[in-house]
Order: sequence, then C-alpha cells, then structure tokens
Amino acid sequence: MLKLPNAARITLRRVLLLLFSVSILVITPGCGLFGAHKEVQVPKLLTPLAQSNKTPLIREINRLASLKSIRGKVDIQFEDTSFASAGIAEKYRQVDGTVILQRPGRIYLAIQFTFVDIAQMASDGEHFTVAVLKGDEKYRRFVKGTNNAVYPKLDGDGSGSETKKTKQKTEKETVNVLSNLRPQHLTDALMIRPVVEDGSFIYSQSEFFQVEPDIRPEAKKDSRIMRGYYLLEELSQPTGGEARLLRRFWFDRVNGIRLARLQTFDDRGLLITEVGYSNEKAFGPGQFVMPSRIELTRPQDQYKLSITYQDPTAVELDKEYRPEAFVLENKEQLP
Repeated sequence: MLKLPNAARITLRRVLLLLFSVSILVITPGCGLFGAHKEVQVPKLLTPLAQSNKTPLIREINRLASLKSIRGKVDIQFEDTSFASAGIAEKYRQVDGTVILQRPGRIYLAIQFTFVDIAQMASDGEHFTVAVLKGDEKYRRFVKGTNNAVYPKLDGDGSGSETKKTKQKTEKETVNVLSNLRPQHLTDALMIRPVVEDGSFIYSQSEFFQVEPDIRPEAKKDSRIMRGYYLLEELSQPTGGEARLLRRFWFDRVNGIRLARLQTFDDRGLLITEVGYSNEKAFGPGQFVMPSRIELTRPQDQYKLSITYQDPTAVELDKEYRPEAFVLENKEQLP
C-alpha cells in the first residue's frame, strides 16, 4: 500500500472532511444551500415596456410643442415647501384660474375665487407683471420685473405653528402666497419648448428604472412597483471640454411611450424646475391628446403648483392673441 507523507495525509483528510460536510448540507432537508427558503417581496416591474430610440422620443416632444397657443379654465393648488427639510409642507386652498399661453413665452393668468379675480399676472416673454387685487392690504400691490432677474418673496407676518402648517390655508392666506408666483415659471411647463436638431445641442438617451408608489386603481394600500423609463438629456455643445446639462425628459415606457417628467437645470447643474405630466386627455375640438394635470415644483423657490384643466374639451387651441393680451395695466391704482 502506498504510504503518504504526514503532511499529505493531513491535507487528504481535510479535503475528505470538506466534501463530506458539503454533501450533508446539500442532501439534508430543511437546511443548507438548497433547503427551505424565505420569500422576500420586491416591487413588481410593470410590463410590457415599449422599445424606442431617440427619434420617436424627440418626435413626441415636438408634437406637444407644436401647439401655438392654449386658453382654458384650470384648478390651481399651491403648496409651500420651504419647510420641506423638517418634513412639513403648507397646502393652500384650491382656486380657479383662466390661463392664456402663446409662443414665444407669453402668458396671462387670472386667479379667481367665487368668480371674482383675486390676482392677475402676465408676461410678454421678457417682462412680467403681477396685480394682487384681494387679501391683506400689505399684499395688495402691482409688481413689475424682468423674467431673468431674481426677486425676494413679499414679506409675510411670519405667524403660524407647525400644527397650522399641516392644514389647508384660508382664502386670504392663499392670495398672499400666490402673490409670489412668477408667470414665466409656468410658460415652459405648460408649453414645452421644442427640440431643435440643428447641431446647437447634444441629445443623449439612456434607460432608467425607478421604484415608485403604485397608483393604479386596483393597487393595494402602500404597495410599490418598479417603472421603466427612457431618459432623453439635452446638453450644450462643449466649451473648454465641458458640456452642460440643460433639460432632462423622462418617458414612461409602460404600455407605450409617454412624456412623464421634465427637469431643467441652471449653469451650475442645480435643479431649477421639475414638472410632472399625467392624466392624458383629448383637448379641444381637434382632440389633441396631452396631459390634463401638470405638477410644477421649483426647489429653489420652495413651492409646488398643481394645475388641472377643468374641461379639456372646452380648451381653445392655436388661436392668435394680440400682444396687449399679455400686458397688465394698473387699473386699480395699486401701490
């Protein structure tokens, strides 16, 4: 019989012991690698996922951007997010509005409560005006400015407890906070600028998956799903070897391609605006399909604005409005 050196015999024993241990783990029911297991609930990936390249994505943006003008009645809900770091948001009373938009960058918005205008605002694309007609005397004023300048908020009284901040605000308080809106913030959200493929910008497509609350009607409470997106990013041409991100479009891929979100960024790459689009419906007599609910968030201005078209079929599209329709006059002689 072949005799092995002591070291070799010890190594052989270790190998045989290891093989025996592994075989016991494999064949023993209820334990080991292939024994009983515990199911873990994970968010379900929604399917089917549409496949696309950049061309159809750009075509969908430009379809929405083909509208020359929009006029309709809307519901407006304002939310102050200045306390977001403390987990608090102030939601104000929902009000009615009449909005007129026309390219390039023109807007008129009348905010109403019980059929009475409480504020009006307009922008001709370069300058804006805001007339606060109701509310506290210190807020009743006529504000003028330029679209590319940054202005502080109008001063408030600073009162209110955290308990109060969680409740819906009164009409008077709603007027006060709406006085700090700037009409030019709404133009690109409600009338998306087209994609111009003339070499001025670079466009990049990527895939992204995100876990989200399940908002489907049949979904269980607090359930979550995973949704697939295409991201289309618009970048400036590189200068000094560096390109800058300007806009990011999110396309929902579940059961087709739908523009779901738009983000815009400043020169430092900080998020300026995030717009969510949902509840697509047919608008006007021509049955132009587009989102009927728009949620605009301005992180640096610390507010969120939800706009819902009251009756999409009654919205007027592609009418021509005279320039003076987007200019406010101080008829009330406000300070």
